[in-house]
Amino acid sequence: GCFLSYRFEDFEANETEWKELPGCQNITRTECDFSSAITEYYDTHHVRIRAERREEVSPWSSIFEMIPYFIAQIGPPGIELQSINGVIKITVSPPEANQVRKMWIDHLRFKYNLVIWENSSNAKFRSRSVFPTDKIDDLAPDTTYCLKVQATLPLELQEGLFSPIHCIKTTRKAVNDLLCATNVSILALNMKFHLHWSNRYKQHVSYNVQYLIGYLKKLHDDYSVKWLNVPGCENITDTQCNFSSIITTISGFYYLRVQAMNEYNKSCLSNEVKVDPLITNEIGPPGVKVDISDALLHIQISPPGGSESEVMRDHYDLSYRVLYWKNSSNNEEEIKMKEIKQTIGTVSDVTPSTLYCVKVQAFSEVYNKSSCYSREECIKTPGDKILPLIILATFVIALIAVLLVAMPLVFALYQAYHKIKYVFFPSCQPPSNIEGFGGQLFSSPYLSTTEEPIESCSIIGTVTTEVVNQIDFKDYKYSKQSSRDSGNYSNDDDTSGSKASEEMLVKEIV
Repeated sequence: GCFLSYRFEDFEANETEWKELPGCQNITRTECDFSSAITEYYDTHHVRIRAERREEVSPWSSIFEMIPYFIAQIGPPGIELQSINGVIKITVSPPEANQVRKMWIDHLRFKYNLVIWENSSNAKFRSRSVFPTDKIDDLAPDTTYCLKVQATLPLELQEGLFSPIHCIKTTRKAVNDLLCATNVSILALNMKFHLHWSNRYKQHVSYNVQYLIGYLKKLHDDYSVKWLNVPGCENITDTQCNFSSIITTISGFYYLRVQAMNEYNKSCLSNEVKVDPLITNEIGPPGVKVDISDALLHIQISPPGGSESEVMRDHYDLSYRVLYWKNSSNNEEEIKMKEIKQTIGTVSDVTPSTLYCVKVQAFSEVYNKSSCYSREECIKTPGDKILPLIILATFVIALIAVLLVAMPLVFALYQAYHKIKYVFFPSCQPPSNIEGFGGQLFSSPYLSTTEEPIESCSIIGTVTTEVVNQIDFKDYKYSKQSSRDSGNYSNDDDTSGSKASEEMLVKEIV
């Protein structure tokens, strides 16, 4: 027989204690269920074993160390099947559904993989994911199908055991009701979502468009009563509906269906369509403007949906593929391409006086989506600037040459003009001391007429002072003599005094 015991290591205490495993003492099997001894699924446990035969006891085996959560295998889920109107309805219950203590508490993290095949010798296996409550369609009528389901935790790369195989036979589908909406499809562009469908009913019919938030299908509850009407798409007669208003988050997904009703209050539900916003949506063409400056072709891009569409700009991480070419009669002109991340780009290798055309495509590598190309924008590059520059340079050089020749000539003429004016039209003026005597000098009867112009115009340089002094002295003598002759000073005794005064005046003038 074997004796099995285990040790639980408590990290908060320094002491460890080995305990016997209930139900695993003196057993002859080579296995033992010690689940009852697991107290914490995330704590480290140690197990050891030894063998006994009569009085002989073997040494303890090496210690097996394990953390229950990381070595545990996900068990098989439970399934229930129902065959209705040519489809199989399936209900899946999570592993540990019937256990009081659960290792995987959050059962919403489970995803379920279904494998189904016809019960025949040449069966082909098909795999798909299913929700806890789901239906399997696209099945042949009156045919037995077998299936099994597996629970997985994709984020932790854990796959569970498959459930036991269940088989069920399908029924025949009912005749398609003409009242039901068909060809239900979604058109989504730049985060604007529209639902379209077809109408085969010839009489009066109205429609209600309904939606279901996707996570409700992950629950193990009945979600059939949780469908809601899309605002603005209730009791409509049109065969399309704008349901952009219900897309309140881009991280989740939605389901839509169309309920048709006739005048007798009979209703029929269409097939459901799934909407995963960022995957279902398509990228529209961007806007583009072109301009020319400094021999560069400038390209300005408007993101799809306009600048107000933050979802298009932020969540798709768009890049742009720019095509540009010369629009000429030569059909062999090469179309060039460049990829940019920004909304502004430049092209430098442009030819003057040439018409260039540009179109742009937006694309997202992450979502593997690309838009249609924008409309073409064309612009003509300016002419070659070399010839105008040559003309301008020639003009400037000629102007400088003319100025270099004209300036010395003008200067020479200016100097000649001043010489001629000085010779023929002198500008000298009598000194101020002469002006003080009024007009007596020029009106004196004793002054020779030939002396006046000679003495008054011979004042040059330093000689001016001497001549003026002489003129002043003479004027004074003549003035005194005239005074005596006029009888104003008739006293002869003044002669000597007059001479003395005359000498003093001469000294002062000198």
